[in-house]
Amino acid sequence: MTPPYKAVLFDLDGTLADTAPDLAAALNRMRLERGMDALPLAQLRPMASHGARGLIQVGFERSPDDPEYPVLRDEFLRNYANSICVHTRLFPGIGEILEHLGSRALPWGIVTNKVSNLTLQLLANLPMPGVPACVVSGDTTARPKPSPDPLLHAATLLELPASDCIYIGDDLRDMQAAHAAGMDAAAAAYGYCGHREPRRWGARYVLDEPLEFLQLGLV
Repeated sequence: MTPPYKAVLFDLDGTLADTAPDLAAALNRMRLERGMDALPLAQLRPMASHGARGLIQVGFERSPDDPEYPVLRDEFLRNYANSICVHTRLFPGIGEILEHLGSRALPWGIVTNKVSNLTLQLLANLPMPGVPACVVSGDTTARPKPSPDPLLHAATLLELPASDCIYIGDDLRDMQAAHAAGMDAAAAAYGYCGHREPRRWGARYVLDEPLEFLQLGLV
């Protein structure tokens, strides 16, 4: 039987790579410089997929409509850019998936809400087997996920219908974007939202571990 998908698209934070340790370190540096205790990674990890907005909310109880938020955000992003790939690693099994896709000459790409300068800086420092056929960041299209625009743009770059691609992501907005784009989705329950919540998102597949994707025989 011919596998149903001709390309695989991945979210970045919490799906392709475990970026939480470096994101948490960027926030804790801010807290320590203000005489506050560092927060444990276990507390910050669930917010990693929400980037600066989620982490600053936990670390400083400041939301984007707070007057202090822009200053805190800019400081956080500077800290993160200066140490973007110290402890970040591919999730176990992702390397094998990418090697499998390469052996089948199937393209894969990244669609993330991370801004492009940080996305490209991270990818330049993160060892991976193979090179993504496309990279779509949070500022590539006018509207980021949960809009379908980034996924539709990725499919266009791959010269494939959206229905020929599958998207793997670890957040509800990833599933919403895929559904709106007419693309099947797999929820990464190994990511930052835990194993229970992703089962409520209406994903076609739920992955408790990355290598379960290959066991499905979809590519």
